Amino acid sequence: MFRKAADRRTLGFVGFYFVLTAGAWVWGPAVWWHKFLLTPVLGYFSWICAVITHNTIHCPIFHDKGLNRLMQIVLTLSYGHPVSAFVPGHNLSHHRFTQKPQDVMRTTKVDLGWNLLNVILFVPSVAISVLRTDLVFAKVMKEKRPKWFLQFRIEGAILAVVTAGLLWLNWQNFLAYFWVPHIMAAFGIIGINYLQHDGCDEDHPYNHSRNFTGRFFGWLTFNNGFHGVHHMYPSLHWSELRAVHERELAPYIAPVLDQPSILKYMWSAFIWPGKRVRYDGAPLVLDKSPDVSWVRDDLPRDASYGAEAAE
Repeated sequence: MFRKAADRRTLGFVGFYFVLTAGAWVWGPAVWWHKFLLTPVLGYFSWICAVITHNTIHCPIFHDKGLNRLMQIVLTLSYGHPVSAFVPGHNLSHHRFTQKPQDVMRTTKVDLGWNLLNVILFVPSVAISVLRTDLVFAKVMKEKRPKWFLQFRIEGAILAVVTAGLLWLNWQNFLAYFWVPHIMAAFGIIGINYLQHDGCDEDHPYNHSRNFTGRFFGWLTFNNGFHGVHHMYPSLHWSELRAVHERELAPYIAPVLDQPSILKYMWSAFIWPGKRVRYDGAPLVLDKSPDVSWVRDDLPRDASYGAEAAE
């Protein structure tokens, strides 16, 4: 059933998210500040489901296409956004045009002086561009790849119905256990792009991405820290990223781009000294070019469109 046996753990994490959310909804505390304490826990697991969304868009879990389509619906409810919409902003924009004007999530869109403020406002700064690209892309796909468009509509419709139903049942639980964790997940999955690429050299064969190589962080995030090798081999399964990184990237990459601790990196990048510089310490020159649309009728055939539903 699984393309890789390691994805049993993937399903375990997704299942635990739903169990935890259902448990919080049914037996969660009535006191609002108790809800406030539980919300970040759900936010973490929703973010992990967003990471899993990222992984499955590049490398579907199952051999069966129907199961992959079903999995995208399940992940849509865990992440709070149609999974198919991950394709234009990530697979076809960010991966193909990393940090270029066609990359709607390039980190050069924020230049607020204080680097902590840059990372905080990065997601709001790119959100409109991502949404606009999603809509234009969907319009093209409606004609060119109707199976993808149907999957996209199904995911969106089910999410809308479930959202409306939960809001009607209990608006306080909806905010604490569904909506806010999904907002946290969206900020996490988009915001980590700033950590992984800002100050790197997108034109260098090895120094185009920053990696976070800690084993505990890798276990918690399905090896999401190995971003450089992911850009080199986007369809590589998450369970293989560490081994390929150590073999094909670590010997050649600038050592400073292999960070053993994401928390230590965040402290130095955003708190102290908190300076925004290139990975080699040189001043960072930002390209202020406006967005350039890459969406066109002749979309690439060799790209992953999610769930293999476009075939």
